[in-house]
Amino acid sequence: MSGRTDSDTQDGIRTDAIEAHDTDDMPHPGPEDAEADADDEEFAGEDARRARWTAVGTGTLLTLAGLAAALLRLTGPAPALVPAAYALGAAVCALAALLGSRGRTRRALWLLIAGVMVMAVGDQSD
Repeated sequence: MSGRTDSDTQDGIRTDAIEAHDTDDMPHPGPEDAEADADDEEFAGEDARRARWTAVGTGTLLTLAGLAAALLRLTGPAPALVPAAYALGAAVCALAALLGSRGRTRRALWLLIAGVMVMAVGDQSD
């Protein structure tokens, strides 16, 4: 078997596919659909901006919380691993805030999760 079809059969298949696709049952886009697409694009930009601000704000807040916890644990009798874990988690959250400000919100949110997990390791070691 060569896997090739006869040219007569292929032309018939192509004609049948075109006829099946050209039905009047399908709605044709009108001017109101173009307005709806423009509204969707407007909201898409607004959603992206909101996601960026959320990533930046959350990253900044978690960075400050991690640094404060690292400083508090550094002055106390905790093992050295605890403030180091808080500081490392804060650094990861700061990187997430930077990426969020540049529009890389998906990576920023995953880095926020990783930073909080690193801080959780420091909390469990305390």
